[in-house]
Amino acid sequence: MAKSYFEERRYSYEIIVAADGDDGTREVAREIALTDTCIRVIGSSNRRGKGYGVREAMKLAQGQFVGFADADNKTPIEELDKILEMLLQDWDLVIGSRAQRESRIERKQPLYRRMGAKAFAFFMHSIVGLRGIKDTQCGFKFFDRDAAMDLFRHQRIDGYMFDVEILYLASQAGYRIGQIPIRWKDDGDSRLQLLRGTIRNAMDLLRIPLIHRGSDLSWSKNVRRSSC
Repeated sequence: MAKSYFEERRYSYEIIVAADGDDGTREVAREIALTDTCIRVIGSSNRRGKGYGVREAMKLAQGQFVGFADADNKTPIEELDKILEMLLQDWDLVIGSRAQRESRIERKQPLYRRMGAKAFAFFMHSIVGLRGIKDTQCGFKFFDRDAAMDLFRHQRIDGYMFDVEILYLASQAGYRIGQIPIRWKDDGDSRLQLLRGTIRNAMDLLRIPLIHRGSDLSWSKNVRRSSC
């Protein structure tokens, strides 16, 4: 579906599939990549976390604009039209948000997940700030290349809280963060380990301000702005 989107618009593109684990996803993607040079596949049987996978994929990305989208198509790839429009207006990164008034939630999460999201948001904002960003966890984020290389060079969280980390780093560096309303639907995935996952996420949130204390994050932004 993503290939059709890019080809219909005649965009130059590359798709990097980051797939850890043993569920067969990586093997299927590699079979497809054998006949399609626009697709690359990375990963191993060891599950090292979503943040790790995205960070490794970003090291390989070559485009003017780079980003990541969850493979489960919760957010249709066509929503990228709105993001690219903002990136072309010189925003440094643009994120999809389910919390905007104009967002269309076509299938809601179960009530317990929605309640958990509210508790998470309260805790997260208390620890790292980002109060102007209501939805940090939507897996649909895109960047100007210079900003992405700067941010992911500093990114350290291997688990799900890497989204918060990236936005924290961007905010600290003074990058312009755009937010757009999106279409989104829950896929019913119930693999999340609530207790174990919640504890790990809480520990990672607490780590974010500590591990980036004193980081110099402005070099790429300054170079790009001065060259315009």
